[in-house]
Amino acid sequence: HVQLVESGGGLVQPGGSLRLSCVGSGYSFSSACMGWFRQAPGKEREAVASINSGSNSTFYVADVRGRFTISRDNSKQMVYLQMNNLKVEDTAMYYCVARPLGACFSDSWDHSGAYKVWGPGTQVTVS
Repeated sequence: HVQLVESGGGLVQPGGSLRLSCVGSGYSFSSACMGWFRQAPGKEREAVASINSGSNSTFYVADVRGRFTISRDNSKQMVYLQMNNLKVEDTAMYYCVARPLGACFSDSWDHSGAYKVWGPGTQVTVS
């Protein structure tokens, strides 16, 4: 059974930090492009960050670059999103995503259709 499960969301004040975690199972985690998307109420879903299987390429949407860091531990089948200096506009449901047996490419990492597996989401509220 292929699945992703996120954790670590919550309520934090502006300027604070949160670390999201996601565990994957049922597929070859170490061969997958992994990422995070988010969706705020009334807004379209957007890509936040992605990391390729070997952790040697990462991608970020412009407004989180320098504040968020994506990382992974293939031995634990985990991917993380460290979020620092959080802003009110970061408030959203955050989704862990996976592209099994696929690489993260610079021209498609932010396309939701590139990811076949999605977690149920974890809520982040900055207020």
